[in-house]
Amino acid sequence: MKKNAKEEIVKAAITLFKSNGYSGTSIRDIAGLAKVNTATIAYHFENKPGLLEYCFTNFFEQYISKMEEAYASIDKGAKNCLKRMVVDLLHYQCENSKLASLVYREMSMDSQVVREIMSTYLLKEKYYFQLVFERGFEWNEFRPHSIPYLIIQLKGLLMMPFMNTHYMREVLYVFPNEPFFEQKYLKDINLWIDKTLCSDVPMKMGAVIK
Repeated sequence: MKKNAKEEIVKAAITLFKSNGYSGTSIRDIAGLAKVNTATIAYHFENKPGLLEYCFTNFFEQYISKMEEAYASIDKGAKNCLKRMVVDLLHYQCENSKLASLVYREMSMDSQVVREIMSTYLLKEKYYFQLVFERGFEWNEFRPHSIPYLIIQLKGLLMMPFMNTHYMREVLYVFPNEPFFEQKYLKDINLWIDKTLCSDVPMKMGAVIK
């Protein structure tokens, strides 16, 4: 069996699913691009739905891990914690821009895989965002807002460049896979945190340190 065959299959699947769509891509297409036979794909993933599910799971396992690591710094303040989450999540998506675009596009479809992802990983994502926002309210770092609407705004900021890559390139002439984009866009998201979310009232000394 070809060395690194699994990685080559996943890479080929992401490329083809993104360019041709999931339904427009066959196992034979993926095997051809990955330079493996179809039996190798069956060995690793069983079938095309299994391969798509692997792409979803692989993306969100790492995504949630970034959130968990960032949340460990909550005692340094909710604002600092949220900014670290944003840095890590944006960087992860920029590093995996093709996969992020594929996942977000497919997430707009109603399927069994998507429902499973929503009932596991996306509930975990909501959980960590909610914890940070609640701590920010409690410690007087954030102005009172509706948490669901804050999550909508923040997720919109984080997802839009990867959900609409064609629009970004052809209309705005912005390229999410370039390092310059990550640096510039991070400043804009931090501005949203500083100006829209954060309170003008200074945090009380010792309110966060435990």
